[in-house]
Formats: sequence, C-alpha cells, structure tokens
Amino acid sequence: MNLTPRERTKIYQISMYLLGGVLIALVAVFTDWKKVQRNFFDAEIAADMFPEVVTTAALNTVIYTALSFAIGFVLALVLALMRLSSIRPFRVFAIGYIELFRGLPALITLLFVGFGLPIAFGWRLPGGTLGNGSAGLAIVAGAYMAETIRAGIEAVPKGQVEAARSLGMSKTRTMFTIVLPQAFRIIIPPLTNELVLLIKDTSLFFILGTTPQTKELTKFARDFMSTSRNATPLTVVAIIYLIITLPLTFLVRRLERSAARAR
Repeated sequence: MNLTPRERTKIYQISMYLLGGVLIALVAVFTDWKKVQRNFFDAEIAADMFPEVVTTAALNTVIYTALSFAIGFVLALVLALMRLSSIRPFRVFAIGYIELFRGLPALITLLFVGFGLPIAFGWRLPGGTLGNGSAGLAIVAGAYMAETIRAGIEAVPKGQVEAARSLGMSKTRTMFTIVLPQAFRIIIPPLTNELVLLIKDTSLFFILGTTPQTKELTKFARDFMSTSRNATPLTVVAIIYLIITLPLTFLVRRLERSAARAR
C-alpha cells in the first residue's frame, strides 16, 4: 500500500500522540503522588519561606540582575564601538576581550573577580557580594551584548549614515543620533534574552559567600532545603523564577513578531 507523504506524516503524528499518551498514563499510574506531594509540595514548608523568599531572596536577585545588566550594557556599548573602530588597537582589544569572556564559564569569571583579584592584589571590589557578583556577571554579559550591539549597528542601512554625513554631521553625532537609536530598536529582543539569562546566572553568586541579607533565590532555597530536609523550597523558588522570567520571554516573542511585521 503506497501512502502519500502527507498521509505518512499524519500517521507519524498520530503515533507520537498515542505514544505520549501511553507514557503519561504510565507515569500517572505508577507514581507515588503522596510521596511527591510530601517532598515537593509541602504547604507548611512553603508557607515558612514567606515573606523572606520574596522580600530578601527575590529582591536580591532582581537587584543583582539590574546592576549586572546596567554595567554590562555600558561595557558592551564601548566594546561594540571599539570593535567597529577604524583604529586597529581598539579593534584588537575588543575582539580579544569578547572572545575571551565568551569562551570562559561565568563561574570562572566570578571566582576570578571574587577571589583571584584579592589574592593577587590584596584588595576587593566594594559592595561585597553585590559588588563582586555584579561586576563578574557584567564582564561576561558585556562580551555577549557587545556582539549583539555590533550586529544591530551593522544592520542599519548604510544609506542612513551616508545621508547624515552628506548633511555635515560628524561621525560621532551620526553614530549617536542616527545609527544607535535605530540599532537599539533592532536589538531589544536579544538584549531582553540576555536579561533573562542574567536572572538565572545570579544563582552562581553563592560561590562568593553570602549573608542572610544577601542571599539570592537559589542560595535561599538550598539553605532552607538543608534545614527542612525537603525539596519543597526548590519548587517554590522555581515558581518564583518563572514568575520573573516568563513575562520577559513573552515580551521577547511579542517584540520579535512586531519586528517581523515591520520588516
């Protein structure tokens, strides 16, 4: 019996749906739901986490993210302009920086900033966990965002630059009044994605050491889980992370669709 490609595709899809349904049914039948509820969804343990999980841990996560993003964005803008500069040493430095910190794990950079610099030079960045962690993440984020900004600048039509230059505008004025405003409209979605990644990367701050007042969400959950001997704190923190990140990812999709319609 010869089937058309469309019929084969339909049969394959139906088979996958049936297989998925069977797997879900097996999980539902053989899972000890009381044990799952007791270990991951204990209401009493979850209630004990409030309000500190919001007023301290979630707030610190947001602060760490905002500061890291702000510093990283400024650094990225400088690196992107150096990357596009006609001065060769600037380009070489920018390329070297970007490739170096895009190639290193963020954890290594945090350790270098938090422990390497104090060991080598005997001084620490001000601000404790906030200063060291935000600087470390900003160094990494700056490398990634620099390439995003560079791509956005190069996406602006050359005719825009030529028109501005023909009107007597300097290169600097053309860049900051004509090119960058258009480039930022293009790169808002990928920059928002970078913000979401930074939110999750703040979970690495625990490596720098924390106090009860400087814990972010993941460290708060780990400590609470150690005392309660239960995984419910991880569930609570996972939900809070989703509450923070899902609206941002939804915003990215909306922006990407708007940009696609505009094009």
